[in-house]
Amino acid sequence: MITRAELIQNQELLRDRAVGCLVGLAVGDAFGDIGRSDPYRQRYGIITNLYAGAKSTDDTEFAVLTAQTLLDCGGNLTTEALLASWQKYILAQGGLFERGGRPLYGAVENLRRGALPPLSGQDNVLNYDDGAAMRIAPIGILCAGDPERAAQLAQIESEISHHRDGIWAAQAVAASVAVAMVGGTTEEIVAAGLAQIPDDSWLGRTMARAMSICDEAGTIEKAWEALHTEFWTPVHAASPEALPQLYAVFRLTDGDFHKGIFWGGNFGRDADTIAAVIGAMAGARQGVSVIPDEWVAKVRQPAGVCLKFAAMKNMVTLAEQLVELIRD
Repeated sequence: MITRAELIQNQELLRDRAVGCLVGLAVGDAFGDIGRSDPYRQRYGIITNLYAGAKSTDDTEFAVLTAQTLLDCGGNLTTEALLASWQKYILAQGGLFERGGRPLYGAVENLRRGALPPLSGQDNVLNYDDGAAMRIAPIGILCAGDPERAAQLAQIESEISHHRDGIWAAQAVAASVAVAMVGGTTEEIVAAGLAQIPDDSWLGRTMARAMSICDEAGTIEKAWEALHTEFWTPVHAASPEALPQLYAVFRLTDGDFHKGIFWGGNFGRDADTIAAVIGAMAGARQGVSVIPDEWVAKVRQPAGVCLKFAAMKNMVTLAEQLVELIRD
């Protein structure tokens, strides 16, 4: 693992990893979304490619919002800057459209009613899901090599829509991406995430169990069924379900981009978020060069299914713009 200063000095490497992170997130999102789709499974059995029709969901598009928020405030994220961003890019454009997560719709409605963070996230439906964790990777890019600062900014960013387990999940992912950006090992990336989660919490307990499953099973094939059955929550996937699963898949595939996307994207249930976060962490560690050019081309432009403004953005350009904010 190199230092933040060493990464900043190597601008080519910094760009490669930043682009790898955002594009990797978008690839995982699109891959996992078709991976849990019955028509695709019936045709292909398992998903091995970004087939026709694969496109972004709210995971990618809210990550675009997080990136744009950081760009608009010059990296100096505050609650006021976050509120201004949600007002400009969500409320002023008609709100959320298709396929947003439930606490995201709830947060928007709370903002319309005048509720401000943290109450907009606390008094909110299903505020423990992974809708903050899925969008937080741009903060990890900005805070490359500084997982504690990444966690601090992740709390500011996530409390507009989430609370407790939902916030801790976002802090974990932001910290892990920050460590991945400076070339941390799989163990270091996972440990950075675990360090942000209270042991005595629902998420903390399920994460500890997931790590035990990894120790006991040793391989993704042997861990597969337990990762599904032991964390399943009725009706709606929660952070204490999806976060342990994605961290376990990341660990058992040793942070390899292609293996992680394959196993995460075919996980079912919340596979778009699982594969998106795996793609962000693996892409940050390995860089965009590990992602096939045709995949980069397919996800470069978000679909705008949930946030209309996102369709006007470019994942590569956003990553390059974030790099310009990174200073010593």
